[in-house]
Amino acid sequence: MSSRTGIAAAVAAFLASSAALAAGPNVVSGPGENPSCFKPWDASTKYFQWPAKKGPYRIALANGFVGNTWRIQMIKMAKAYAATPEMASQIKEFKIVSTGTDVAAQIAAIDNFINSGYDAIVTIAVNPTAFAPVIKRANAKGVVLVPFDNVLDSNEVMMVNEDQLAMGQQSGEWVVKNIPSKSGKLLEVRGVPGNSVDRDRHLGFRKVVEAPGNKFEVVEVVGNWDDGTAQKAVADAVAVHKSFDGMFVQGGSTGAVRALIDAKHKMIPVAGEAENGFRKLCAERAKEGLVCASLGQSPGLVAISMKAAVTALQGKVMPQMISVPIPTATHPDFKADVNYFPKLTDNFFTTNDFPPCGVNLKATDIMSKDEKNN
Repeated sequence: MSSRTGIAAAVAAFLASSAALAAGPNVVSGPGENPSCFKPWDASTKYFQWPAKKGPYRIALANGFVGNTWRIQMIKMAKAYAATPEMASQIKEFKIVSTGTDVAAQIAAIDNFINSGYDAIVTIAVNPTAFAPVIKRANAKGVVLVPFDNVLDSNEVMMVNEDQLAMGQQSGEWVVKNIPSKSGKLLEVRGVPGNSVDRDRHLGFRKVVEAPGNKFEVVEVVGNWDDGTAQKAVADAVAVHKSFDGMFVQGGSTGAVRALIDAKHKMIPVAGEAENGFRKLCAERAKEGLVCASLGQSPGLVAISMKAAVTALQGKVMPQMISVPIPTATHPDFKADVNYFPKLTDNFFTTNDFPPCGVNLKATDIMSKDEKNN
């Protein structure tokens, strides 16, 4: 073989291997690893397989917004889960950074982790549509990228979530069921604008309450999934509109209900999140007419995402979209020390255990951590 031919062959082989690497994980046939934990979203979900890497691994959490109790608990849970014997043996380094609501800053943080040689990055995306280029860059470096909670409008990356559209629909169905007249004024307290979770829950809720036969007027405010923000938003709405017949709160449910109580508003059906304080109020004020549905988006999604990333790095077959069940408690089934905890703080989210995944962290283990970057 001539030197020119040899060089050409080497270049061709390099380009072929680079193209294969840039294509990301292979699309393969299912079933995937541990389907009781990593449940495929639906029958059409495809399966991914990455080349196996030897551990332990360098894992990063690229968070965005951190201005509410859910995000704080999520970060604490990530740190607590990383410290468990199962994960500690698999993780060489675990890095966390929160970048706020700026899309460019979050993408820059992800790029920095990619370029620094991290094996996997779990992330809550600030925006559902801006990440296609960074997915390609992660694939080009063989990095497993796992969005969860606020996921991406893409089927080219492995993701973990509860069905946010279904959560909005279920909340809407419960509210309509508990207002026999199927009419009146509803207050919808939304989350952080621009996120896929806020968008999908909103669309699911509106699809139900605006269905033919219902005659609701919906007043919409922004609560940022935060108790203080939601409490002020609800207080302002009550001051303007005087009375509501039902309320749907994406997050900040404790503050939203306290605003009703402070305003001496009649107790109404409220579909909210899984904050401990909200469930306490639902139990305490049920005799006064406060009936509740509490549907939880668990901070524990971060643990399942970390577990999924490590499993993918081990070369196991994984669903592209992993579905996590929606934990729900409704009136009159709020039970102390079962689905709410009188001795714990109001801002503790009550849904953190996922036995099929081996995620069983104690509240004390979670709350002993901090939410700081490291």
